Amino acid sequence: MTLKHALLWSTLIAAAAPAISEEKRELGAHAHGHGALNIAVDGDVLALELTAPGFDIVGFEYVAQSDQDKAAIEEGLATLSDPLTLFGLPDGANCAVTQAVAELHSEDVHHDADHDDHGHDDHDEKHDDHDHEKDHDDHDDHAGADHEEHDEHDHVDHGEENHSEFHAEYQLICTNPEELTSIELTYFAQFPNAKGLEVQLVTDAGASKVEATAAAPVVTLN
Repeated sequence: MTLKHALLWSTLIAAAAPAISEEKRELGAHAHGHGALNIAVDGDVLALELTAPGFDIVGFEYVAQSDQDKAAIEEGLATLSDPLTLFGLPDGANCAVTQAVAELHSEDVHHDADHDDHGHDDHDEKHDDHDHEKDHDDHDDHAGADHEEHDEHDHVDHGEENHSEFHAEYQLICTNPEELTSIELTYFAQFPNAKGLEVQLVTDAGASKVEATAAAPVVTLN
């Protein structure tokens, strides 16, 4: 699923920040406790893009099955949809939210295609090529071996291969942008599992990259 709204970030990052590469992170590549935040300021417009591992937001990354897990995801999405609870902005900047959208992206990696190719297809091919005039016991041995191999493939634990990521985008208008000198990431207080954010920043002063943490949550914009 893709986000329904395009934000200012993609335009600014291409035009104003050639020194910063837009890295598309695979879901499996992230580390628990560490997400990414893009911040762009253009005139009176503040745009932010947040990506966080599922563990940071809800404490797990498997596919939610229980009502409790589903409720945790809904609560996480609701909190992520309110940027003013995640980012402390200077009162003097007078910023108002004009757009906010949050989504959960999941990747349940069970290698289904490989399972089909190397499980049923291989079994069928061997079955078709099998000489039915052989002793019935040989056939049973062959089927049993295939079944054992098939079971071994089926019962591989894929739990660690389930990954989820929350993705949110925001746009705010600040009537006094000259007062927008810093952002306090109250995000860390909302989500205690989150320990750090790699922040990519684009302003009139240029492009930069900093690391924000729960112990040092303030990002200076200029």
